[in-house]
Amino acid sequence: MDQDRIVGAARSAAGKVESAFGQATGDARTEMSGRAREAAGTAQNILGQAKDAVSDLGEAASGMAKDAIDRGADYYAESNRAVAATIQNQPLGSLLLAGAIGFGLAMFMRRSPPRRSRWDYR
Repeated sequence: MDQDRIVGAARSAAGKVESAFGQATGDARTEMSGRAREAAGTAQNILGQAKDAVSDLGEAASGMAKDAIDRGADYYAESNRAVAATIQNQPLGSLLLAGAIGFGLAMFMRRSPPRRSRWDYR
C-alpha cells in the first residue's frame, strides 16, 4: 500500500473532523478549511491508489513477459529436437533440402544490378 493512500486517508479524516467542528461552532472559515483539507486528502488518497494500480500492472506485465520467455524457450528446444530427429530419420531428404535452400540463396544474391542510363550520372 502506497504511503500517499495512508496520508491521504488521515488528511481526509482530519478534514472531516475540522469541517464538522466548524459547522458545529458556526465558524465558516474553519468549516471551509476542513473541507479543503478533506478534498486534498481525498486527492492524495486517489493518487496513492493510482500508484498502487500502476505498480500492480507493472508486476503483472513482468510476470507475463517471464512466462512468454519460458514458453518461447520450451518451443525452441522442442523444435530443435524435432529438426534433429527429422535429419536423423531422413538424412538424404534433409541434404537435398539444404542444397536447394543454398542454391536459391545463391541465385537471389547473384542478381545483376539494374542497368543505368547515361542520365543517372549527371
